Parts: sequence; structure tokens; C-alpha cells
Amino acid sequence: MTAIPRRHTSTAALASAMCALAVTGTGLTGCGEDPDAGTNGVGKLPAEQIQSRTRTAADAADSVRLAGNVVAGGRTYRLDMRLKADGATGSVTAEGTTFQLLRVGEALFLKADADFWSHADDKGGGSDTAAADKLGGKYVKVPQGDPSYKKFSGFTDMDVLLESLLTLHGSLGTDGHHELAGVRTIRVTGDKGSGGTLDVSLEGEPYPLRLARAGGAGTLTFSAWGKDFPLTEPEKDDTVDYGKQLPTS
Repeated sequence: MTAIPRRHTSTAALASAMCALAVTGTGLTGCGEDPDAGTNGVGKLPAEQIQSRTRTAADAADSVRLAGNVVAGGRTYRLDMRLKADGATGSVTAEGTTFQLLRVGEALFLKADADFWSHADDKGGGSDTAAADKLGGKYVKVPQGDPSYKKFSGFTDMDVLLESLLTLHGSLGTDGHHELAGVRTIRVTGDKGSGGTLDVSLEGEPYPLRLARAGGAGTLTFSAWGKDFPLTEPEKDDTVDYGKQLPTS
């Protein structure tokens, strides 16, 4: 039997310790292991192909939950929406005010407290107080011809939101394997991160799971891909058909 020189033993022990430390620190595969073993394989693809695969997966999904912050037009919006082709339900918070949105087919409803409506400008000629008393705490049906309809319905349109949000700017690259809520991901970057980053699932369908938008314009998570949820119009007693242009806030 040939003894292993002590120097070699120490080197091997050091390498083993460093490998164990790396695994403990990252939660990823150990030294020499394939980080894509047992995955859907997109982690081995070039960044452009990963982006193409994730968009195809997202476009094919029937539903999704979208939550997080979006900065647009100088305002920060906090979204928590469940979306599918024929409607959506959830909440939007802007400038400290939260309101509920519900769209069933073409019917769009907005629900907010009286304080929301009391700060609105009543274009119908009534007082702010009168509008707040009538609309506060109710599902207000938004007329399709009202300017508010297009603005608010954009938050409930799955195709529109995904098309506008799932965008990275600049040249695409990858930034290694990561883990998000227990799911292994591959991270795609735009311009090495300055153009945004997108974590794509390596398990099951390559759905987008987390987007950090370019320029600090918000961070969003995507979950419940393909999981259906009920959409029904509110009860008549809980609904107000304002019958004229809504107050604007």
C-alpha cells in the first residue's frame, strides 16, 4: 500500500472543505455536479433562446398571479393581480391609496373606500362628498366609453401586462443558476443587469418567476401559472352603475 503524501492529503481536504462551503452558502449543486441535472434543460441554452422559451411558456399559460411594484410615469404602483384571458381580479395601490379591480369579460368594476372618491374630481357636476357617499365601498361599474376604462382595464389584461413587462433591454446574457422560493432558476440579464434581470424556472415549464426591471422601475414576481380561479360579477346590491363619467383621481 502506498501512503498518500501529507501535502496531497491537505490539498484534497482543503478542496473538499471549499466545495462544502460553496454548497452550504448557495444551496446549489456541489463541485463537479451538473447544475442542470434533473431540470427542464433551458439553463444550458443561450440567453436569447431562454428568453424565447419563457415567452412561449407564458403566452401558452391560461392564468397567472402577478405581484410587486411598477414605476411608470413618475408614480409607483403596487400590483397584486390574478389574471386570465377573460378577466382578472386583484388590487392596485398608488400614492398610498388602494383600490380593487375586477373584470369579467368586458365588464370592469372598481371598488374603493369613500376617501378615494372624496379626493376625486366629479366631472358629473356633483360634490366630492356626494360621490364618495354613493361610490365608497361599492363595486362601481366603469362605462366602456369612460377614459378611466382604458386606464384601469390595462391592469386586468394578461396579454397587455405580460407583453409590456416581460422585457429586458440591451444585449442578453446569463448570470448563473439561482433559487427562488425553493425553485431552481436560470437568470437572464439585459446589458449585464443594467437592462433588467429575469429569473426563469428550471423546473417544469420555463415560466418567468421574477423580474427586476431596468433602471429600478420595479420588481415583480409571477406565480400560480396555469392555475384557474373563479371570476363572477359582484352582487347587484354591492354594485353601483354610476351612469356617467366617473370622477377622476
